[in-house]
Amino acid sequence: GCTQKYIVKNYFYYYLFKFSAALGEEVFYITFLPFTYWNIDHSVSRRMIIVWSIVMYIGQVSKDILKWPRPLSPPVVKLETRTNAEYGMPSTHAMAATAISFSFFIATMNQYKYPFELGLVAAFVFSTLVCLSRLYTGMHTVLDVIGGALISAVLLVLLYPAWDTIDHLLLTSPFCPLFSIVVPLVLCYNYPKLDYYSPTRGDTTTILGATAGATVGFWLNNQYAASAPTGKSVQPGFPVITSTMVFVLARFFVGILVVLLTRWVMKSVVLGLLGYRYKFPIGDLAARRRLEVEVPYKFVTYSSVGFMATVVVPLLHQLLGLM
Repeated sequence: GCTQKYIVKNYFYYYLFKFSAALGEEVFYITFLPFTYWNIDHSVSRRMIIVWSIVMYIGQVSKDILKWPRPLSPPVVKLETRTNAEYGMPSTHAMAATAISFSFFIATMNQYKYPFELGLVAAFVFSTLVCLSRLYTGMHTVLDVIGGALISAVLLVLLYPAWDTIDHLLLTSPFCPLFSIVVPLVLCYNYPKLDYYSPTRGDTTTILGATAGATVGFWLNNQYAASAPTGKSVQPGFPVITSTMVFVLARFFVGILVVLLTRWVMKSVVLGLLGYRYKFPIGDLAARRRLEVEVPYKFVTYSSVGFMATVVVPLLHQLLGLM
């Protein structure tokens, strides 16, 4: 229970892998995935989000079914504490990094003009850095990381032939909103039970909730034919590039402000209502970890974030003349 002390001898590796580890956490998901939707291409973003949610759900559930322990400390030095209560196999950081980087590469290689080798190397470097960060921070074994990357790769191969079909159904089926909300909720409430609390159920609910809200947003946008970034190349030139970057940054900062504000407001409101319903103070961490509190609190909060990011933020961009 004591805090483990360590001495950093190589600050380059330390900050490189601490940063790389963050590429597999919420701070990256909540910035990069919406960024692709606001600034790159809606179809690319949709495919990435669906693949990410499926891969992460399978990875999180696999951890709590296999129940393989994380590396013992000592001998390893653990540089993180939040996820230490989770089991180790497979590494969901490795799974997420592999899924996001290679799904982005696959989805864009036929839509954008860039060297195939460059895209492949970029996806490989991104996923490799995240995988190595899990070893450096002492959170996973080599087998955990390899297993996570391989599972993610297999799932990508299996999902790729159905990408267009899934995307079409999510955009056009009248049952999409109901399916997008009911199925994730059922999965969250029937998550594998453990003998002690682990953040895996809460993290899984966060991911499925955000995907549910975003998917409903995708469907709604398609019904009303919302404008989308086309991904068409522009003529080169410094003024054009400068102007484009200003609009990209403006869309991102406006969008991320709305997303963070939505998360804060919904978290406060939902926790307040649940606290009133189940008679506990908002600051009671043990109460917030109960199934009947954690699942609705995180699902409603992050489904609201997903919906705002895909519906309200693009409308705000249009209103502000940022499209």
